[in-house]
Amino acid sequence: MCDLAQDRRDRLGDELGVAARFSDLDKMIAETRTDIVVIATGTEFHYPLAMRVLEHGVNIDMEKPICVDLEQGDAVLAKAKEKGARVAVHHQGRVGAPMQAVAQAVSEGRIGELRYVYGSGKGYYGGLGLMNIGTHMLNNFLKFAGRCRSVSAIALTNGRPISPKDVVASPLGMGTVTGERITATLQFDRNVTANLMQHRFPKMDGAGYQMELFGTDGRVIWGSGGAWLLSQPHYVPDGKHDRWQPLNPVLPEHFDPTKRASQDDYWFAEEYVRALDEGREHECSGAEARHVLEIMMGIFESAAYGKRVELPQAQRDHPLLRWRREHGLDAPAPMPRGYEEWLKAEDRRMGRLS
Repeated sequence: MCDLAQDRRDRLGDELGVAARFSDLDKMIAETRTDIVVIATGTEFHYPLAMRVLEHGVNIDMEKPICVDLEQGDAVLAKAKEKGARVAVHHQGRVGAPMQAVAQAVSEGRIGELRYVYGSGKGYYGGLGLMNIGTHMLNNFLKFAGRCRSVSAIALTNGRPISPKDVVASPLGMGTVTGERITATLQFDRNVTANLMQHRFPKMDGAGYQMELFGTDGRVIWGSGGAWLLSQPHYVPDGKHDRWQPLNPVLPEHFDPTKRASQDDYWFAEEYVRALDEGREHECSGAEARHVLEIMMGIFESAAYGKRVELPQAQRDHPLLRWRREHGLDAPAPMPRGYEEWLKAEDRRMGRLS
């Protein structure tokens, strides 16, 4: 375990029974036989820490999103390739117990041919929601729909289309964002289209975080409460009974539900062990995470420039910073890192608070 702050290091070390505690990352790797380093920091620290770990040729499990822009993401994957290391990004929902049940239902043909996917967030400010919750949702889309080929998006702030002045520094260290409400249309391989909504709600709502797969013969919903199957493509409630059938989560055979590990995180670690043993990439690989970042940057670019964006994009710099420069604006001013304080500052900028 490594942390710069001794109090955090000791508190968590005592809680988990970890005796090997370090304040220096490179020393930790040098003195231990490290298979995987987990980078569980804010996004703004992912790039420098990943590059340090990869210099040692050590595999990484990194929090999402992979980095704040594509230039950083490209550099991380290039370094991993140079050093022969694996990168996985912690999109645990994609390999979690409910998603395993969804994948099983889809592979068995229970919804027919996939034709459309819908996803939504928890009600964060749209731009933050895209970088925070949207990264999970888009990664889930890739599992079923394949590569994303183009993006079209609309972003509104304070009820109007965004302007370059609405590009702001993200809370929680997630780079540069824009848009209070974002609605995107995505084109995937396999003749599949999708919509992703990241809209700010007056109050956060975890139930809003869900994905629905529409097939020719049925539908599946996946969300914070589990997964459900509808054995028909269209449904109008008839007031008599609910036709949605819950799907039983699929657990690793050695998972102990009496212990503290969450099902999804346990599956993520199990998948990494299997991937390393089999000499392959994690299902939530760095390459998949970079493609998610391409989609998110494409959404920002489409909303800013009012055009469809083809993927992968040739320009790898942050499109919102580029947009500001083209209008004679520097990078946005610093904002509070905490979300509630950030929201108040943004509401003041929009004239909602004195």
